[in-house]
Amino acid sequence: MIFKRANHSIELIENFLNAVDQSVLLFKEGVKYYLYNDSERFNANLESLAKLESDADSLRREIENTLYSQSLMPQLRSDILRLLEDFDKLIDLSKKNLFQFEVESPNIPGELNQDFVRLTQVSVSAAESVIPAARLYFRDPLGVKEQLHRVYFYEKETDLLADSLRRKIFREMPNLKLSEKFHLRYFSLHIEIISDQAEALADLLSIMAIKRTV
Repeated sequence: MIFKRANHSIELIENFLNAVDQSVLLFKEGVKYYLYNDSERFNANLESLAKLESDADSLRREIENTLYSQSLMPQLRSDILRLLEDFDKLIDLSKKNLFQFEVESPNIPGELNQDFVRLTQVSVSAAESVIPAARLYFRDPLGVKEQLHRVYFYEKETDLLADSLRRKIFREMPNLKLSEKFHLRYFSLHIEIISDQAEALADLLSIMAIKRTV
């Protein structure tokens, strides 16, 4: 019976991770829709992200209640709840940062579209790579470390792309006002922070996996 309840909790966690995966995908596609002026799909992604955030919050509360009320995995409970909290930040960042595009409507020159698309793709790839590692933690903690190298790779690539983009904005676009350059820099940081959060999750997962295997 305990094993069955533990499996149910893991199933709930899998559903939560599916929501995280969906949120970063919606963010990635939403940025592209904004850049190419597809307002209908952009707004649909905003609505989907808002609903997803609410659903994920409900799932996280259900997981927490299940772990405590049924005394499941007590030695892992605090780590698992910390992990879910940090994954929830990925959903929050995805929604919040895409909403900033809608609120502030940055004027992004068309010649930078591909740079922003590429930056978004790579940053989100870091987040997408940390999700399989989290799934693996519950089934094969020894395999977690091998999976995490992708997260660190994409996070470093994101840093390089972001630096290159900002260098291009400030050094190669003399027709832009300084205020416009700062605005574009601000939005590059919005995108880059997704990979930063993925890196933080990878660090946490690495420690958690070690604790399970010693």
